[in-house]
Amino acid sequence: MAIRKIARMGHPVLRQVAEPVVDPAEPEIQRLIADMKDTLADAEGVGLAAPQVYVARAVMMFFVPPARTASGEADDGVPLTVLINPEIEVLDDEVVGDWEGCLSIPGLQGYVPRARRIRYRGLDETGAPIEREATDFHARVVQHEYDHLQGILYPERMTDMTRLGFTEELRRHPPDHD
Repeated sequence: MAIRKIARMGHPVLRQVAEPVVDPAEPEIQRLIADMKDTLADAEGVGLAAPQVYVARAVMMFFVPPARTASGEADDGVPLTVLINPEIEVLDDEVVGDWEGCLSIPGLQGYVPRARRIRYRGLDETGAPIEREATDFHARVVQHEYDHLQGILYPERMTDMTRLGFTEELRRHPPDHD
């Protein structure tokens, strides 16, 4: 379909709470999903939410590359998943930190604490219900994209702003602690 421009931190669309989708079969929503797939592939990211392409609707997508799959999940990763009107349930109190980047905050990464285990549910791109449990990176990417639908960017989740840096510098000078 089309590659859309990605909104960057500071644009008001990224601060809005996304509106629910009434009918996933609407041509406008199906066009949005197709464009988001093209945009995500072009940007070489692992997740994208509709507000990042200037549409404040509750649509997000993500995948987990095989190298990032947690033990107990399929070795071939998690395929590209479209999630409409998602809900997240944290399954326990375990929180883990890891480095995150964002297509809307290019060139930066931050160390973000997130729930290690979640359950998410919503509708897929055909309107069929979807529900899965996720751990580790899978859970992290889902929470990150869900935050976009709530008008939240990852720096707001950080507890130590000294662990925010330019990706290029962090590669050259890896932090002493993770």
